[in-house]
Amino acid sequence: MSREAEQTSVEPVPEGKYVYCIIETSEPRSFGPMGIGGRGDDVYTVQHKGLAAVVSNTPLVVYDPTRENVFAHEQVNETVMREFTVLPMAFGALFRTEEDIVELIRGTYDALRDVLAKMEGKVEFGLKVNWDRDKVTAELEEKDDEIRHLKEQITSRTTGSTYFARMQLGRLIETAMTDQADAYIREVYSQLRDTAVASRANKPIGDRMIMNAAFLIERDREAEFDQKVKEIASKYEGKLSFKYTGPWPPYNFVHIRLKLERPELGEAAPLERGERREGAAEPVRQ
Repeated sequence: MSREAEQTSVEPVPEGKYVYCIIETSEPRSFGPMGIGGRGDDVYTVQHKGLAAVVSNTPLVVYDPTRENVFAHEQVNETVMREFTVLPMAFGALFRTEEDIVELIRGTYDALRDVLAKMEGKVEFGLKVNWDRDKVTAELEEKDDEIRHLKEQITSRTTGSTYFARMQLGRLIETAMTDQADAYIREVYSQLRDTAVASRANKPIGDRMIMNAAFLIERDREAEFDQKVKEIASKYEGKLSFKYTGPWPPYNFVHIRLKLERPELGEAAPLERGERREGAAEPVRQ
């Protein structure tokens, strides 16, 4: 086999645009060489009638949500939100050309304007609440008469099977744990509701987490919200642990949906010439 036959030609990957967010500005802006992909691409704006997409050049490749890629996406949005109200795009939004981006803005212009007005002066904070299951279980066994009596019966039995009694005890404890978790969650929401514009519950991660929530906060009430979280954390010190993050762009409160005429391409896929991209933007209903 000849050397030439062994060699395979590698076609260059076409270039496109990665879109991070939508903002309101009529002036072209540059935010520095922090584009996704590690090449140091400049992050800049693509304008249309007072709105702008924040973008960078990129090869048209599918970006996996690795820690590095997600960090790059979030870093751009966090940088931009220091000066602007940000409508964040979902991770991985790729376009072939600036003209395609302008077409998206044109097609969703009124909706984008409406959501920008609703998000003006607001930021997102995340709150995760974990508990010590063993400590909570021990406390429930002491306080709940039915659980305590059943446990004593199981412990005192010297003959016969305790299988069904243990099954019953397990069900009682699980029900009591669920009720206790719900009570904690209701109290946290109750304490924070007055300082939040909106909230959204996300799925807890792992066995220790009982609450995974996002809160939309007015910028001028950040200190008040922060103090409320500290008060609740202090009240339940030793029982619950609170992980509090932010401020973030309103990731959990804005949906910018992209819809292609050719559904097999999927959301935010690169467009072929002549294809149209339609979109919709809306706040998350609470």
